[in-house]
Amino acid sequence: MARLRIVYVGGGSTRAPGTVASFIRQWENFAGSEIVLVDVHEEHLDLVRRLAAKMADVAGADLTVTATSRREEALVGADVVLSSYRPGGFEARVLDERIPLRHGVIGQETQGPGGFFMALRAIHVARQLVEDMSRLCPNAVLFNYTNPVNVVAQAVRDFSDVRVISLCEGPIIFPRQLAGMAGLDPNRVRASMIGLNHACWSDASTGGAMYGDEDLWPHVEAALASGRVTDAWATRLLDLALVMRSVPAAYMRYYYFRREVLAELRTAPTTRAEDILAATSDYWTHYRELLDAPHPVLDPKRSRGGIYELEIAVDVMDAMYNDRAEVWPCNVVNGGALRDLPADLVVEGPCVVDRDGPRLLSGFRLPEGARGLVGALGEYQRLAAHAAWNGSRTDAIRALSANPIVPGLSVARALYDDLAAAQRAWLPERLW
Repeated sequence: MARLRIVYVGGGSTRAPGTVASFIRQWENFAGSEIVLVDVHEEHLDLVRRLAAKMADVAGADLTVTATSRREEALVGADVVLSSYRPGGFEARVLDERIPLRHGVIGQETQGPGGFFMALRAIHVARQLVEDMSRLCPNAVLFNYTNPVNVVAQAVRDFSDVRVISLCEGPIIFPRQLAGMAGLDPNRVRASMIGLNHACWSDASTGGAMYGDEDLWPHVEAALASGRVTDAWATRLLDLALVMRSVPAAYMRYYYFRREVLAELRTAPTTRAEDILAATSDYWTHYRELLDAPHPVLDPKRSRGGIYELEIAVDVMDAMYNDRAEVWPCNVVNGGALRDLPADLVVEGPCVVDRDGPRLLSGFRLPEGARGLVGALGEYQRLAAHAAWNGSRTDAIRALSANPIVPGLSVARALYDDLAAAQRAWLPERLW
């Protein structure tokens, strides 16, 4: 089994205990490995280290958990760097969600102007991280879980020699969610999701999706016709899936139902980030309480993200370093596998993962009605990545104006000025 030095950047976050729990659950695949937690918040970092070490000890896991706030020290000799961090914390995300609403634009973590500013902040840190990796662990692979994962991966791919694999559970979750909305058995749905992260669709070349050995769509049609689907958002997404004959990422609501989303966000008393911030103190209380428990087990209702976090990153590491030749969804350079998107674009799709890393399977097609939107999002992805890495304010406004959620240059400029002024502390001076 693979024995690795795994450096976890963001190891003092509220997600970190669940991430270490994912490694502990698979510890036999990584026996003898060291997990080095890295974070700028030293108090939380120490708490996570102590809790993780206790969880590993109780489970009998042959894993060593250490921690440091000195990133360069941690990176020396690393085999794997797992990144999941949030510059500016949830306070910055509140700005991403609130400020666009003043301009009549959707505010969201990974989509539109909110997602764009998350990318600016995240890539500002990613650039420093990969420069350190190039010096201190040039053969290490970056497993990126920092949002927006596609834009971060595009920037690292285009401007550094560090090998990057970005990951997200969405392609596994979206078909199951759609089945649940229709009152169907999620375990019977089979669909290969392709496209871009948070902008993926099920493969159109094989009919979009299967339910057991049957086409999924008659079952969805019957569910809608029966009247048993009463939730408004379930009805909309099922309708979209039927029109396209393809399972959409749940994030497609921000493009196909823009007016409805905006109306909801404007009337909601709090944003998603504000809800998370309200729950954060209890997450840390729960983690502290577990330090005194004889058999610490995370409570899914009091742990950020649930009991297990970043599971697909652990699964892909296992498949790669233990040479399993398993199929997992990954965000990697297209290389011509997905013919509807440019060869040099970072795309999301099913990959065979073995000792050589992920290789995209080919032959898949996006649904015809969605190719234009996904193509536009791909162009925005590249512009955003380049502006974030080394661009100017003008480059950033150009990228933001290319985002399909943003209605024109004047709005893009006004949005940019407001968000940049509010987030100056987390941005490089060239983007002010």
